[in-house]
Amino acid sequence: MDLIAVRTFVTAVDAGQFQEAAANLSITPQAVSKRIAVLEKDLGVQLFSRTARGARLTIDGQAFLPYARALLQAEERAAASVRPGRRALRVDVIGRQVSVAGLLRDFHRAHPETDLDVVTLFDSDTAIAAVRSGTIDATFRAVTMPGRQLPDGIEATPVYDEPLHLFTGPAHEFAAARAITPAQLAGRRIWMPGNLPGTEWAAYYDELAATFGLTIDAVGPNFGIEPLLDTIAASSTLATFVSEQTPLVWPAGHDLRRIPLHDPTPVYPHSLIWRTDNPHPALTALRNHLTSAYPGRPDNGTWTPDWAQGATQPS
Repeated sequence: MDLIAVRTFVTAVDAGQFQEAAANLSITPQAVSKRIAVLEKDLGVQLFSRTARGARLTIDGQAFLPYARALLQAEERAAASVRPGRRALRVDVIGRQVSVAGLLRDFHRAHPETDLDVVTLFDSDTAIAAVRSGTIDATFRAVTMPGRQLPDGIEATPVYDEPLHLFTGPAHEFAAARAITPAQLAGRRIWMPGNLPGTEWAAYYDELAATFGLTIDAVGPNFGIEPLLDTIAASSTLATFVSEQTPLVWPAGHDLRRIPLHDPTPVYPHSLIWRTDNPHPALTALRNHLTSAYPGRPDNGTWTPDWAQGATQPS
């Protein structure tokens, strides 16, 4: 539908006559008549009845008017959605309950005027392709995977190294420990059914397992976090890893335990990834906020894969 003709129709209704509508639109009265005639032809109905006293809305014109106004409002919203400084900043996180979603919430509290559109894409390849195509403005991910590099024009900077905890039920051998070392987990079974091959988190945990001699068991359907908690709570041999900031709620009877890991502390390397030519002002604000909030990767005492250590440091 020709929105110029629709706007002319609404302007004519509001003005009360074609001549005044023409003045408001800076066109001739003949142009107003022509636009409305084209619209009537497209719709197959008469919108105005022409008389010696002027033009009056027909019943069809009255029926069409609220929808015409809605069309113009939709056009304005569509234009505003991509107007510089008006479009919501579209950012991907692995999940809405993970720590990087909390980083976004902190940013929004500091910049409440910034509109955010938070999406959850599946893996890093999908997310980086979306950044590259402009579907999203940025993504929080582990920077890369073994043997892979970021495409040209895509940049990453570390924003948070999140410590891991061992998560066990009350009967597990480490349930009473205040902290353990990764070396103590050698030969133990860590159950993580969400570790799908080809994902950046599976690559991270595979290298963690190879480095410290533990076993990551991804066998079994992934029914989500609640069935996982039920199974861990009832087992004396199964444990899993959770990140320090992962919010979890479980029944009191489960008596689940979070046990910090140290000497070294495995940390999951979250980075912000974006296109270097993205002009969105809120992206700059987000990067500045994260840079000021991120204390920098510690020189020792932590472990992360070699392929994640080459991430660009904040400037």
